[in-house]
Formats: sequence, structure tokens, C-alpha cells
Amino acid sequence: MNHEKIAPELRKLVRWMPPLPFGNVGGRWLIRKLSQIGRRTGFEGGTLELTRVGWLNLRVYRPDHHVSGAALVWIHGGGYVVGAPAQDHARCAAVCRELGIVVVSVGYRLAPEHPYPAALDDCISAWQWLLAAALRLGVDPARIAIGGQSAGGGLAAALVQRLCDTAGPVPKAQWLFCPMLDDRTAARRELDRIKHPIWNNRQNAIGWRAYLGQDPGSARTPPYSVPSRRKDLSGLPTTWIGIGDLDLFLEENQIYASRLKASGVAVTLEIIAGAPHGFESLAPRTMIARKYVGAAQDWLGRALEISPSGAMH
Repeated sequence: MNHEKIAPELRKLVRWMPPLPFGNVGGRWLIRKLSQIGRRTGFEGGTLELTRVGWLNLRVYRPDHHVSGAALVWIHGGGYVVGAPAQDHARCAAVCRELGIVVVSVGYRLAPEHPYPAALDDCISAWQWLLAAALRLGVDPARIAIGGQSAGGGLAAALVQRLCDTAGPVPKAQWLFCPMLDDRTAARRELDRIKHPIWNNRQNAIGWRAYLGQDPGSARTPPYSVPSRRKDLSGLPTTWIGIGDLDLFLEENQIYASRLKASGVAVTLEIIAGAPHGFESLAPRTMIARKYVGAAQDWLGRALEISPSGAMH
């Protein structure tokens, strides 16, 4: 890829970012260990509880002030094969503090040791835990959003679809950062030649194959395993999708947003020029990332009916 296309603030990061060894056991082990660094138990403006539900690990962020009564279930990324909730500590703490909402960050099981439906089942368990704890946490079950980044964004979209097909409270909104939505992208061998920064199509194929337990792009996939495979998108909640224009997932995100809109779902699609996959996590202090995340949080606040003081509109 031509580095001149990358936003100037991000070029140095991309130039020195080594390819991550997702495809072998030792590489995955190392990345998983590194992603667990930063298990902090507190933050300015709120408290963090480390909660275990059976073998499921949850990080529960609670604001000290301007409690709004809304909540977010957050799902980390990592191509379905690596990652941990601790890697998104700063993001979850900021959303909790600045919007006055409870944030539940999910430590789901990873592939290939735990293929589909393990991760999605874990996310459902986290949703159910939050509903059961809503009164204690001061959360209105009708004002809960589901969000995630990359593979976590794909899991968030799948979780929303599954919940909207069942009885009970449904998510108020979905908040998707560069979501990994369509295994058919990984089956497009012509994309292998393009050196997409941070996450390329060869890595994409590894992630999908590990999660699905079959080659990506196969004729059939299990229900709710691949969000873009769902035929009827009507009835889903208001949606925000953010993506960089250098991201491998750009086309599948654009298609999903277009299909949601055609199905009557309110959609905001934010495309950032010169930005690669997950740039806001890798370079959070850059102006391009701060503006992007700030606009995303503003959207989430409106979707959850939160006033600037944290009260309900």
C-alpha cells in the first residue's frame, strides 16, 4: 500500500507496526498475554469491578457522577483468536466517565480452542448478567447499547441480531468500530495482494477459519455466526459504524450500512480518510483519533438519550 495515502499523523505508526503472528500457537499465546497487560482496578471518575460469572470474566465500569441510567456492553477485538478486555480499559473508562454510563466489557472465549458459538454464547451471558444486575447497577434495561471493535464489532452485530429474534429487552443501539462482518471477504484471494495496514486479508482468513471451523466463504454458515449473511436486517436498532478508508473491512461495512438503511434502520456511517484498521486504539492521542472517538461518543450519548450532564433527555 502507498504510505502517502495514510494520514500524516499515522504514517510512522503504520511503518513500524510489525505483522502479528496470529497463525501459530506460540504467536497467539504471546499476543494474548500482552493484551492482558493493564489490569487496573480503578480510574478517575469511576470504579472498576472485576467480576467472574462461572468461567466468564467481566469488567464492570461504574461512574461516580452524572449517572445516566444507561449502559453499554463492550466487546473487544482480536480477529476472534486474540485479545482481552484489559486492552480496551482506557476506552471503556472514558465512555463510562464522560457519558455517565455503566460499561460491561466481556472476556469471551477465543478460537480456535473455542470456535463458534462459544464467543457469542459468552456475550449473551454477559447481556443476561447485566439485565439481572440492572436494578443494583441503576441501569434501565431499555437503554443499553451493544458495541465492539473489529471481531468484537462483528460479535456485537451478531449479538444484536440474536437478541432481536428473542423475547425480552432488546438493545437500544449498536456501536460498531471497524466491525468484522463478512467471512466472504476473506475468501477473496485478490485481496491478499493488497498490504492493508494492521489487519490484512491473510490474517482475516486465519481468524474466520478459526472461528467458524471451516473455510471462509463456504456456501453455508451457522445462524448468527456471520452478521452480513443475515438476509433480513429489518427491526434492528439504530446503528453507528465507523471505519477508515484504508481498512480491509471498508467495503463490507459500507454494504452492511446500505442494507440496514434499505431495511428501515437508522444508520450513521463514519468513514475516516487516511485511516487503517483500528487506528483509534493504536494512536489514541492523535487528533484524527480524538475527533473520531469524540464524534462516536456524542452519537452514543444521543442514541441512549443522555444529556450533557448525564441525565436522561
